[in-house]
Amino acid sequence: MACFPLLALAQSSTIPAPAPGFWTQQLGYARVQAAYARCWPTLVARLAAQHLDPTRLEVFFRLLKTNRSLELWARNQGDAAFRLLHAYPLAATSGTLGPKRRAGDGQVPEGFYHLDRFNPGSAYHLSLGLDYPNNDDILATGLADPGGDIFVHGSDVTVGCLPLTNAGIEEVYLLAVAARAAGQSSIGVHIFPFPLTENELLRRAASPHVAFWRGLQLGYAYFEAHHCPQ
Repeated sequence: MACFPLLALAQSSTIPAPAPGFWTQQLGYARVQAAYARCWPTLVARLAAQHLDPTRLEVFFRLLKTNRSLELWARNQGDAAFRLLHAYPLAATSGTLGPKRRAGDGQVPEGFYHLDRFNPGSAYHLSLGLDYPNNDDILATGLADPGGDIFVHGSDVTVGCLPLTNAGIEEVYLLAVAARAAGQSSIGVHIFPFPLTENELLRRAASPHVAFWRGLQLGYAYFEAHHCPQ
């Protein structure tokens, strides 16, 4: 992971050189380097339009399955509220409304998660891992291993992950790298089946998942009110 490619990127563009540390480590990978060259100027401009500083960036992700897009929210460190920066359409979906409860069920999880892995060498271009299963998932299933390896990734295929196309994951990945490099140690990812309003829940009152969804409703409502996770 030599520094020469990092310096070359910085000198060949008008955007600031990446900060040391996590940026440097990630830019040692060819795919991240290429994504940076393609996408970073556009992302810096998008951040600047909302008065967001990449060196003080924090991000948050939210998915409503019925919307079929991953929302990327951002704020500067010290700000109370996140603001919606962009929504990335899913390139494919799998499963139905409802939580993931076993390995191989093809379900996208539902609940409150965090990114726990940056994978610059993914089989699906680039990927960001979710900490599924969390303690709530293990308690709900009663299984020591209710599946795993759930990622936000490139490509257009899925058996429970969140594919954004290669172009989409490059932007998402770089913004997550920027936030981690700026000091954000915990990056939240909330996944809901649909807007958890009372009307939407009443429409699905016969679902076997309604009690589970009501358990998520408080977290959904808090973010809707404050644009900040609890």
